[in-house]
Amino acid sequence: MCGIVGLFLKDKALEPQLGALTAEMLATMCERGPDSAGFAIYGTAEKGKFKVTVQSPNPDVDFKGLDAAVAKAVGSKVSFVQKSTHAILSVPEDKVEEAKAAIREGFPSVRIMATGASVEIYKEVGYPTEVAKRFDLAKMTGTHAIGHTRMATESAVTTMGSHPFSTGADQCLVHNGSLSNHNNLRRELKHDGMTFETQNDSEVAAAYLTWRMNQGSNLGEALTKSLDDLDGFFTFVVGTKDGFGVIRDPIACKPAVMAETDQYVAFGSEYRALANLPGIENAKVWEPEPATVYFWER
Repeated sequence: MCGIVGLFLKDKALEPQLGALTAEMLATMCERGPDSAGFAIYGTAEKGKFKVTVQSPNPDVDFKGLDAAVAKAVGSKVSFVQKSTHAILSVPEDKVEEAKAAIREGFPSVRIMATGASVEIYKEVGYPTEVAKRFDLAKMTGTHAIGHTRMATESAVTTMGSHPFSTGADQCLVHNGSLSNHNNLRRELKHDGMTFETQNDSEVAAAYLTWRMNQGSNLGEALTKSLDDLDGFFTFVVGTKDGFGVIRDPIACKPAVMAETDQYVAFGSEYRALANLPGIENAKVWEPEPATVYFWER
């Protein structure tokens, strides 16, 4: 099953409503994925800074001293904002690898969810509406967002197995479907330096796109190449700092619907996820074609 929603804003006037609109869209997908949920928000970027999203099942213990250790590693003051089991650290852009190393070496129970100038990722086990409330999704602002509700049919229900997956700076992916060649592809990507936190096939898809973009492709080009290299059935919704993309496999057995107006582009696994968006009655609404890349970029 699983449910996907995505919203890419063209109109800056809607940016204060991004979180509220995304939360309402996500709530409609609870029946498609009741065991866990997550979302990526692309918000304001601070010049020269990178955000590091971290998570711990025991944040009151595991987050103690985290900001001080990271500040020592990067040689400058670090901001630290905790939201339930997650926290956002802001570090100098050129010191993000030092920050990640300090977290991994000194705080082994803390997991790094994402890094980037603008992206923040939150995901947890639980009913999707409760997960959204836990992290105050409805109060968040930004330019675009991607959300996912999961029904874990092939692996355990865990926080790390939930979506979105982020394998590169400001990049994230959510997935509905199943890949058949993910184990071989994981080995090939590891050989080329990619790392993995889980056994989830969706993380392999995210890493594949990151690998392609590291070679110089933009998101649209990377998605096009995925049609040749990924086997199985899939619908991907992908975000980058400035882009938003959608692709379905050549069979396209997973449901999907899109809408576009002068104010936004929206994606939902079902139309009801889009039904309450502003101006939806005047939107162009369509089912994305199989093996076709849909890509928007600022």
